[in-house]
Amino acid sequence: MTVTLIVIAAVFMDWWLGEPWRLHPLAGFGHLATWVERRFYGSPALSPARRRLRGTLAVGLLLIPAVALAMAITRLQCVSDTAAALLLYLALGHRSLHEHARPIAAALRAGNLDAARGRLGHIVSRDTATLNTTDIAKGAVESVLENGNDAVFAALFWFVIGGAPGVVAYRLANTLDAMWGYRNARYLHFGWAAARLDDLLNYLPARLTALTYALMGDAPRALRCWRAQGVTWKSPNAGPVMAAGAGSLCVQLGGPAVYCGQREERPLLGAGAPPEADDIERALGLVRRGVGLWLVAIGIGVYALG
Repeated sequence: MTVTLIVIAAVFMDWWLGEPWRLHPLAGFGHLATWVERRFYGSPALSPARRRLRGTLAVGLLLIPAVALAMAITRLQCVSDTAAALLLYLALGHRSLHEHARPIAAALRAGNLDAARGRLGHIVSRDTATLNTTDIAKGAVESVLENGNDAVFAALFWFVIGGAPGVVAYRLANTLDAMWGYRNARYLHFGWAAARLDDLLNYLPARLTALTYALMGDAPRALRCWRAQGVTWKSPNAGPVMAAGAGSLCVQLGGPAVYCGQREERPLLGAGAPPEADDIERALGLVRRGVGLWLVAIGIGVYALG
């Protein structure tokens, strides 16, 4: 039952304390990754193959020592369980989803589009300066659903599977993908290893998250949307997650969006009306209920296997 207790403790620490106000390890890791990028990126004349090799070496240099350190710390008998709970807590972002999404909903309800656009710009990579009310709500719901997987369910999955080293490896790989996983001129090749590793590590968690969203809402519609629309999305993992989540909430997501000044035609996900401000809270509720389901499932699973 130790695993169950550690998971419960970490989830409650995240909800009670939220992210550390200063010196968050992931922020420090991001600064380190930027430093490594500057030294490994190389000259513009490098071939795509050599750029990929440098990116792969950079990922290894950043991940292997961190995972080894997590393994060493959690093998210290006197602090192993406490360290594991702390590392899982630092990997979770359940409360931060609420802290970022709820002010967007509040600004929309107040009719303050400028504030809502500014808040949304902190959590999405699309251009937000000219978005209307519907597009703002759509972006917020998409972010909640996708980050519900990345910052909550996938972290829980990898802790159960691989303990503290597993969740550290996942969360750092996910951070590198967020920094380097863009299909643009700079990162198409350098970020290839980070993006592929994140795709691999998220494959099973994303589908479990999609199933969780389906079970917590309109399951038949969610499963239909997942099956028909999940494969149309550019990300093999975000597609099932957002399609199932949109179907479960009975809203329609996706559609055109502007990134770095370029309009991108994205497939439609889900079925129903476009989202509104209240649907942001409904999406958060979907994640909250899913966390409860996972805690029960983890407890039952650990007990049955133990």
